[in-house]
Amino acid sequence: MRDDVRGRVDTLVAAGRVTEARSVARDALDADGPDAGLFLALARAHMSEDDDDHDDEAEQVFREGLDSFPDDVGLLGGYAELCVRTDALDRPGRHARGPALLARLREVAPYAPEVRRAEAAGSSVSAHTRSGASARRVQSFDAARAFAGAATPQAAAAQCARWADSAPSDPRLAVLAETTGALAAPGRTWSRLLLRRGLEYRFAVSAAVAVLVALRITVAPAVPYGVPIAVGLLAGLPLLRLRSRLRAARERADARLATAVPDGEALAGSDAFGPPELPPVPRATPREYVFAGAGLALLVMVGGAAYASSLAYPRYDIVTHESYLGLEGHVLREEYGPFTAIPDDKRGQSTVQVYVPEGAAPDTPAEYLVAVTTGDFHEMRESYLGDGTDLMGVDTQGAGSIHDIWRAEAGPHGSWMRCLRYTETASGTLRGMCLWADKGSLGMVLFTAEDKNRAAIEETARAVGADFLQPTED
Repeated sequence: MRDDVRGRVDTLVAAGRVTEARSVARDALDADGPDAGLFLALARAHMSEDDDDHDDEAEQVFREGLDSFPDDVGLLGGYAELCVRTDALDRPGRHARGPALLARLREVAPYAPEVRRAEAAGSSVSAHTRSGASARRVQSFDAARAFAGAATPQAAAAQCARWADSAPSDPRLAVLAETTGALAAPGRTWSRLLLRRGLEYRFAVSAAVAVLVALRITVAPAVPYGVPIAVGLLAGLPLLRLRSRLRAARERADARLATAVPDGEALAGSDAFGPPELPPVPRATPREYVFAGAGLALLVMVGGAAYASSLAYPRYDIVTHESYLGLEGHVLREEYGPFTAIPDDKRGQSTVQVYVPEGAAPDTPAEYLVAVTTGDFHEMRESYLGDGTDLMGVDTQGAGSIHDIWRAEAGPHGSWMRCLRYTETASGTLRGMCLWADKGSLGMVLFTAEDKNRAAIEETARAVGADFLQPTED
């Protein structure tokens, strides 16, 4: 009868009905007197709360039980487990009692499984924890071990099902049976592989993303960072699918345990198939430390390189021309158009010049107007050039009658460029205008564009930009 009550208490705890479990255990102790198994079940019902106050209650129960049964292996092992896993700063007295309890346990039953559990309690995840992360780790560890030790996935699932049937109140075996049953189904090969080789897969994905970022930095700067990010997200979908299946298996196991508790009835398990004592789950293995260290190093290197690349910008010297293409140059002293919005600490050199025939009258329309500035424009994007009617703050509608606006091919030194054709209002001259920008320069050129098509206007703008900007290694 006592065994039935203990089974009911354990199953209620597994089903999350811990308050009810404690009430059943305490009522049985009050009605029938001391029982080592019931004391242990009650103490573990308190421990399952993972709360300091309930751990204090569990310690009182263990002491009460050991007063009546001083050499009981279960009580000694449970109390030792509680003590060695207690934080030494929060409960120094309880933590200090752990070694003495372990020594007594080894003296009473040196080869008992309780000794192994108590010794591992300080460095392992509890199989009965209600923490989602810990439960998932135990679940993955057990299922991977079961699949590795069986001839086929179906054989592993069948064996785990027999173990769970023989011990229906064991939550760890219930989760193991549901997990192996789900992952042994047809079409789940990839999930089983990720279960056993998840570390390697994550590292491979990280390395692939790192390579794509490195390529983007070195040889393909036009490729957005969204491409490697998208690759990483897509590669992570199988891991999310596996995580969802593991969570569903845990939920089915909880439902299975809950329905296995009949009202007022005892649960009797069969041990015909001899369920094993599952080993403790290590918090971290050397293999995990190696992969975590390698992944962290990779993240630091790639992240540092990407950050440095995001701040980098090309350097140019401005080449001034007193005369250009046989035309006489005149420097415009006032601030010009798109340069006024650039902070002084970002801007380097600047020049704005107009070119007219030598000896031309003061009101002669310029053949060329060239405006160039350099600096740290590492935040520059193509969209900053505007839509054509408003180029970097320059109202092109005021230039004259616009005939055509377009996104041009690459400008000088591979910069972004937009161009337009218009008829100048004051002179009636047909002109072309292009504005280009990259992360180290910004430039504009206006010129007479009689009989020039789009390609000719772009080529003229590129040639002017190359004549006024000289890349430098500094």
